[in-house]
Amino acid sequence: MIQTYDDHCGDLQFEFPEHFWWGSSSSATQMEGGAYKDGKGANIWDYWYETEPDRFHHGIGPTQASQFYEKYREDIQLMKATGHNSFRFSISWSRMFAKGVGEVNPKAVSFYNNVINELIEHGIEPFVNLYHFDMPLDMQKIGGWENRDVVKFYVNYAKTCFELFGDRVKKWFTHNEPIVPVECGYLYGHHYPALCDFQKAVQVAYHSMLASAEAIRVYKQLWQDGKIGIIINLTPSYARCAHPEDIKAANIADLLFNRSFLDPSVKGRYPVELVEFLRNHNFLPSFEQEDLKTIKENTIDLLGINYYQPRRIKAKEHIPNPNAPFMPEQFFDYYEMPGRKMNPHRGWEIYEKGIYDILINVKNNYGNIECFISENGMGVENEQRFIDDDGCIHDDYRIDFIKGHLRWVHKAIEEGVNVKGYHLWTFMDNWSWLNAYKNRYGLVSVDLNRDGARKVKKSGHWFSKLAENNGF
Repeated sequence: MIQTYDDHCGDLQFEFPEHFWWGSSSSATQMEGGAYKDGKGANIWDYWYETEPDRFHHGIGPTQASQFYEKYREDIQLMKATGHNSFRFSISWSRMFAKGVGEVNPKAVSFYNNVINELIEHGIEPFVNLYHFDMPLDMQKIGGWENRDVVKFYVNYAKTCFELFGDRVKKWFTHNEPIVPVECGYLYGHHYPALCDFQKAVQVAYHSMLASAEAIRVYKQLWQDGKIGIIINLTPSYARCAHPEDIKAANIADLLFNRSFLDPSVKGRYPVELVEFLRNHNFLPSFEQEDLKTIKENTIDLLGINYYQPRRIKAKEHIPNPNAPFMPEQFFDYYEMPGRKMNPHRGWEIYEKGIYDILINVKNNYGNIECFISENGMGVENEQRFIDDDGCIHDDYRIDFIKGHLRWVHKAIEEGVNVKGYHLWTFMDNWSWLNAYKNRYGLVSVDLNRDGARKVKKSGHWFSKLAENNGF
């Protein structure tokens, strides 16, 4: 299945399995634009930008996303040109249901039907995610994921999408990175509603997992002959050294940030250690006994893995302020490994082997579930520095980044990991939450000064060859 060739002869050194998924990932709020167009309701990002525009880099909000809503046909042609055989996008809940519930928006249905059909026409399989940080504003007004009723409304939305699009969409995902709304919205104040409340964070995390399980239950009841999963950003927690306290600290970080979503999604149960931790600190969520059966019986078929950087942990060095808000960091400190390789633009460590460690963990401890790399990418500032006379950005650093990670994915496949594809974040430069367009991630550049004009970067041309050759 996997062969090795002499790279100096121009042959493949790393060849991937037949029918490997090559593509990229995106999200509705970051890519579509048309924030108030054709009956779309406001989500929390639209509202926050209206009320606190200074929170956003250079005052650029989601109204200035990458115009996929108008340019999807052109963009899908470029996807084909850059080698995509698959593409993950999210459906905007508030575009489908302006208030999160009620009458479905026919113009939204038409748009997503057109996107799905256009992708299929170009030989690109649609992978569809249902929730990517974009809570409808009316749902947030009643508490968002804090409120159990929102689980019910979400499941209604999911069921509607399955029924409308499930005849053509055969890869579904309930959430993208459910830890992010928890930590950014309810622990560290980075995203709306910008709270620092551990109890609410736990409840939001729990209801997110319950909503995922309920959506999976409904999907399987419809017998649509597809697969449904979840996208989790798995950030391996590496202890500074073998000292027991460093290892204990890294285990706590892993429990809170990784296993709190991975275990219920794949195994159908929460880790005993996590339950004991929450109980000991009086932070168990409100739940009903029947929920645990729902979670147990409705596990995922397919795991999407987002990987960007490692988490390096050491034992706590100082006693926390007893009057400060309860935080995970009361149990560990972050550790900067000497000699680490960095992406200075994003401030993240580049550690390619981390993607292999994640995949081996999934193989050894999670039944070797079918999985794929659903996001991996490199954000860089001011890429115009690398433009040539033809207007093409020579982003060799991105090509090296992808190669470095794919080498470790290849090694994992050789060792029997059931990994089926690699999706880059992202297809084209997009609006990125609070950072707007500060860091560019795309295979295709977006020129904001020329009505969002697209231009394939060097990495996009290289990615096309990667997919055509099924390796490099």
